[in-house]
Amino acid sequence: MTNIKKLREKSGLSQIELSKLLNVGQSAVSMWENGTNVPKTEMLPKLAKIFGCTIDELFK
Repeated sequence: MTNIKKLREKSGLSQIELSKLLNVGQSAVSMWENGTNVPKTEMLPKLAKIFGCTIDELFK
């Protein structure tokens, strides 16, 4: 399971806002958060930068 929802909410971003920052659909963010799917490898550094965390922290 990912920590993306917790980090997104802590950052004050909506799913739509995060999806726009990453140039993905809102449904992709939703799937990451509910564990249906995981972000592609190339998204991980971008997510970590947006949330100000390490890649490892995305999956704790």
